[in-house]
Amino acid sequence: MLDPAPSRPGLDQEDRARFAKALRAIAEKQCRDSFTLIFDFYAPRLKTFLKRLGADEMQSEELAQEVMITVWRKAGQFDPSKASPSTWIFRIARNRRIDAFRREKVLDVEPDEPALSPADLPLPDETMELSQIEEHVRSAMKDLPDEQVRLLRASFYEGLTHSEIAERTKLPLGTVKSRIRLAFGRLRSRLSKEL
Repeated sequence: MLDPAPSRPGLDQEDRARFAKALRAIAEKQCRDSFTLIFDFYAPRLKTFLKRLGADEMQSEELAQEVMITVWRKAGQFDPSKASPSTWIFRIARNRRIDAFRREKVLDVEPDEPALSPADLPLPDETMELSQIEEHVRSAMKDLPDEQVRLLRASFYEGLTHSEIAERTKLPLGTVKSRIRLAFGRLRSRLSKEL
């Protein structure tokens, strides 16, 4: 496993304190000078790090840019008591690379794979039954708290992972999971009585 925070010779406590102060200034005042300091130092190192993780030239450039945007937006989440600036920034980069790898993963399947064939059209009575079920689900969702509905929509309509939902909503991952689970329980209970 690669070290999540490659260091340069001479990066000492004073340098780490300067970068931690810059992150705090970005979080508190959206300080562009502090961001420039962070960007100039970390962007080329991130690009090299991402290449070592298997990204090509263009992807490493794009991911490094994404990481720096994340640093700008989420500098307030940096906690110097839990990690150094390098560890925090390179952890973001590693996670972005993992996400990109998952997105680009291509299945190796045969062209005549049955799973790739289009499904048969449903019969009229099946269509009617599905329509009724859909109406029951919509009705049941109206009884859920707005927060649970938003989380369900993000998960099932937008296809976001629980981690992505937590990031978007600024909720802890465990909270997202438990609220979705609670919403499912309520829907299941109501729908089992109706269907």
